[in-house]
Order: sequence, then C-alpha cells, then structure tokens
Amino acid sequence: MKIATKITLILLLLAMTASAKKRDPLTEAETDQLRETSQEPDKRIKLLISFTEARINAIDQVRTDTKLGDGRGPRIHDLLEDFTSLLDEMNDNLDQYETSKLDKNTVKLYHKALKELIDADARFDLKLKAIKSSTETDPVMKKLAPDFRFVLQDAEEALQSSANAAREDIETTHDEKGTDKKK
Repeated sequence: MKIATKITLILLLLAMTASAKKRDPLTEAETDQLRETSQEPDKRIKLLISFTEARINAIDQVRTDTKLGDGRGPRIHDLLEDFTSLLDEMNDNLDQYETSKLDKNTVKLYHKALKELIDADARFDLKLKAIKSSTETDPVMKKLAPDFRFVLQDAEEALQSSANAAREDIETTHDEKGTDKKK
C-alpha cells in the first residue's frame, strides 16, 4: 500500500511539474512587436537586441540599488533567466533565416543588424563580467550570488553562443554582388 501511495505522489508531482507554466521573458507588448516583424529579420533582431538590453540594464539597476532589500538575489536570478531566454530566442531566429531565400536589400539590412548584434553582445559581455566581478568583490553581492550563480553561467554561455552565431552568419551572408562577406 505504501508503494502505491508513493508512486501516486510521484506521478502527481511529475504531472504538476510538466504542467507548470514557464515564465515568459517578454511582455505582451514586446510579443506583439515581434509578431509584427516576423517577416523582417533585421527589424526582429533589432527588437530582440533592445529587449535583451532592457533586461541586462534592469539587472544592473537591481544589483546596484540597495533599497530593494532582500528580494534582490531572486530578482537578479529571474532577470538573468529572461536575458538568457531572449538570447536563445535570438539564436533560434538566426538559425531560421536562410539568406539564400532573402532578396539582396533584405540581406544587406540583415547583415547590418548582425553587426549591431555583435556590438550589443560585446556590451552584454562587459555587463555580465561586472556582475560576476561584483559577486567576488562586493560583500552584499557575495551573499546574493548563490541565488543566481548558475543562471549567470547559463547567461554567459548563451551570450557566447549568440556572438558566435552572429559572426558565423556574417561570414556566410552575401553582399550585393553575391560574394561572401569576410570579417
């Protein structure tokens, strides 16, 4: 009887876990904006950059605002998860765009957006390094670090993947004459 009860509880917990709704990193307005740019890769990338930048700036604000009190660690955790989710969304978008199917003008705009993404990734990298550094030097951040240490590592890996994907796409993007762009 005890085994049956344990199995039932385990199955119930698994069902609840599977049905748990994952938090959406985008607001409703941001989702609508992305929906409107579904056929314009350059505009979509620029939107994702701005949304991602908003999350990293919010992390900076939470990190430095001591008035926020006890909830800072979990808040940084959630914002880092959102940041990582947006980078993953960016990578998914980069994977789906096949420049061979885009007209030359769209390819040119896409190429420009990729350069903006690489620049943004460099800014994001500096901010993530500042967060990591603060967890080693700032006594308050040292205490908060266990709340977000692992998601910070995930964010760093996602950022590296995003930067690599953008660089790879630039290398394979064709210019107006149909020749490969070089770095």
